[in-house]
Amino acid sequence: MATTPLPAVTPARDTTVDLLVIGSGTGMAAALTAHEAGLSTLIVEKSEYVGGSTARSGGAFWVPANPVLTESGSGDTVERGHTYVRSVVDGTAPVERGEAFVDHGVETVEMLRRTTPMKLFWAKGYSDYHPELPGGSAVGRSCECLPLDLSVLGEERGRLRPGLMEAGLPMPTTGADYKWMNLMLRVPHKGFPRIFKRLAQGVAGLAVKREYVAGGQAIAAGLFAGVLKAGVPVWTETSLVRLLTDGDRVTGAVVEQNGREVTVTARRGVVLAAGGFDHDMEMRRKFQSERLLDHESLGAETNTGDAIKAAQEVGADLALMDQAWWFPAVAPTRTGKPPMVMLAERSLPGSFIVDQTGRRFTNESSDYMSFGQLVLERERAGDPIESMWIVFDQKYRNSYVFAAGVFPRQPLPEAWYEAGIAHRGTTAAELAASMGVPVDTFAATFDRFNEDAAAGTDSEFGRGGSAYDRYYGDPTVQPNPNLRPLTHGPLYAVKMTLSDLGTCGGVRADERARVLREDGSPIAGLYAIGNTAANAFGHRYPGAGATIGQGLVFGYIAARDAASSDAPVA
Repeated sequence: MATTPLPAVTPARDTTVDLLVIGSGTGMAAALTAHEAGLSTLIVEKSEYVGGSTARSGGAFWVPANPVLTESGSGDTVERGHTYVRSVVDGTAPVERGEAFVDHGVETVEMLRRTTPMKLFWAKGYSDYHPELPGGSAVGRSCECLPLDLSVLGEERGRLRPGLMEAGLPMPTTGADYKWMNLMLRVPHKGFPRIFKRLAQGVAGLAVKREYVAGGQAIAAGLFAGVLKAGVPVWTETSLVRLLTDGDRVTGAVVEQNGREVTVTARRGVVLAAGGFDHDMEMRRKFQSERLLDHESLGAETNTGDAIKAAQEVGADLALMDQAWWFPAVAPTRTGKPPMVMLAERSLPGSFIVDQTGRRFTNESSDYMSFGQLVLERERAGDPIESMWIVFDQKYRNSYVFAAGVFPRQPLPEAWYEAGIAHRGTTAAELAASMGVPVDTFAATFDRFNEDAAAGTDSEFGRGGSAYDRYYGDPTVQPNPNLRPLTHGPLYAVKMTLSDLGTCGGVRADERARVLREDGSPIAGLYAIGNTAANAFGHRYPGAGATIGQGLVFGYIAARDAASSDAPVA
């Protein structure tokens, strides 16, 4: 993405609005809904950028039975959505929250199509993460935004938060594109046309002063474009200091910009949409794990739990604080450097993952949140995973993209070997010795995996048994697209770390997105959505884009509730 100068910051001042939104990720959906309902609205954003973690994400959203799915012939229904969400949540979050999410999904997506320039499509085939459960879908429910021209942002273009992965070429790549681009050498008739199409779109766009983006950049830009068109002001570089109350009701907030505090009075309410506590390491070690390494979250760096703490100060209860959208990644080469993204790598054949004992410990192809939860379950049980390694052979290295930037047949960076996060060997024993894991145990793991893979069945963990496993597999490998023996040396091992896409425990909220006290009563005038609120799906991740999906839907719900509240409007 091209570097564009940041526009001047809109000066903060004492003011009164109907609805105050803290955070500019999916909080923008709340602002758009409020504007449509006739409410004056203000967005306050801590960082210099608009978009939050949404802009850094893959950009999918998961909303059952939404109009995009219906018009595309998915066959999904609200009833099936309810069944699946109940099955996935399985009592780990209030049933009413899940029901409200499904019931308001259609209206939310219709609102987005009215108020933003986004053109949405169904990522057909991107299976739900637990498709085998009642109501689950192997064809999936995830939707995305088609590549979007950033010229829609006009002079505000420079204020869009940069993406997590910056391409060296102008090539707007959707999640649906990524699946086949990653398999370009294995399924060239699907991979290369997508590469040429997106590269042509990006290059041709620049020639006529259009800058196309996809993924999280597209959905964040689309929301931002809607906000700009609606005339909703956005104060960047403005932090939440504290919430204001009058009796039992929240009436606004004190915010700070450039060291100066101002008061925003909110007649209808305040929506907390400021993300989780991704980068507050004290909170993370208190609630989650003392083994988490500093700032290895992929969430926006300004997500430090400010809104959660402010809500606590006015009596809010917390829930699910041990939860995050866990995301195994390639370990950074040095402290302070972010981890490198892994997505399809764990599912592709010719690879497996071991811990410090040299043994496999899970189905490598499982969804990333479940993978991370298993790691923490081991820690709580007193059997921590001290290190993780993804092991693969030369054929794997020749076939697939690795860590989003190492292309097929390209050698692993020498800096990885120098940092100790990569090792190679001609035999399993030699590789194990280099990694520092027990040689005999690793050799036995290697032999057993190869024996199973040759038969196409994972007798230990059932890898390849779910439609979700197979989505990121290699369809040219049969009978199991997730399994192949490692027989083409040399062998490699790359160190992994437990990263995340953001925390998903936070303020306890009800089905109307109202913040709740410990006794279950709502705090009038205060709402929480996105990662500021405790996950509506409890301990689970239903499908790709569920993080953004619930942020959008509960943003819509919160704004509609505020618009219909009995609060005075003058």
